[in-house]
Amino acid sequence: MIKTYQCTALAALLMSSAAIADEAPNIDDSHSTKILKTLPADNDNQQVQALFDLGWDSKYISEGRNNLDKGGIYWATAAIQKDNLNVYATVGRGDSQHYTEWNFGIEYGFDLTENLNGSVGYQRLEFYGDERAHDNELFSSLEYTAVEWLIPSVSYTYSTEAAGYFIEVSLHSNWELAPGFTVSPYVTQGFDFQYVTEEHDGANHFQFGVEAEYQLPNNLVLSGHISQTIAQEDIKLEARNNGTVGDLDETYAGIHLSWSF
Repeated sequence: MIKTYQCTALAALLMSSAAIADEAPNIDDSHSTKILKTLPADNDNQQVQALFDLGWDSKYISEGRNNLDKGGIYWATAAIQKDNLNVYATVGRGDSQHYTEWNFGIEYGFDLTENLNGSVGYQRLEFYGDERAHDNELFSSLEYTAVEWLIPSVSYTYSTEAAGYFIEVSLHSNWELAPGFTVSPYVTQGFDFQYVTEEHDGANHFQFGVEAEYQLPNNLVLSGHISQTIAQEDIKLEARNNGTVGDLDETYAGIHLSWSF
């Protein structure tokens, strides 16, 4: 069964309204609440804010694996934020094969200290492809933002269907090269504990890449990434058990256009 990973370093998820305003977004391979970081803060008026996002990834990569036999995937998200609470719905559709995925979630962001942000949430996943499947996930994240050019984060996702969890530890370095234009190289280490496979617990994949974001007029944000995954023992063991041959590493890219109001 295909699972979406709610946060490649879900530390990049919405932490709080203040964090949304102050930190550059991390894109990685996530496609749901990751983009909610583009929502502007409105701490004074505490108004309800909304975001719409359209995106495309050249491959559907999660947990270091390509989930589709061919082609990439389109994404569309609608999200609403009130204070530190976010509700979202995301739909993904394969561009070259029959596959549709729905994510419905709720997330709460908070500040533990001035520079330590956290979030917790729940999402329901529905999959429509060659097989019909579903899942429930609980997720959380922590991000330390004292030094903007080197931001560590850790994320945790628990799957009720797999009765396992996935952890990612990341480092992002945010650089504003021009007004409104930010580039963020990153590295991520993933660990699988019966979330994807039961045969092996431990190192799953290593990932690195570059993310970029450009602030456009009228609350529009154009963002993109190029990423490389390197398979580790969990993926290699799964491939051996399945008789899979060939390169297990993945290179992929994506682009998103978001509008908030």
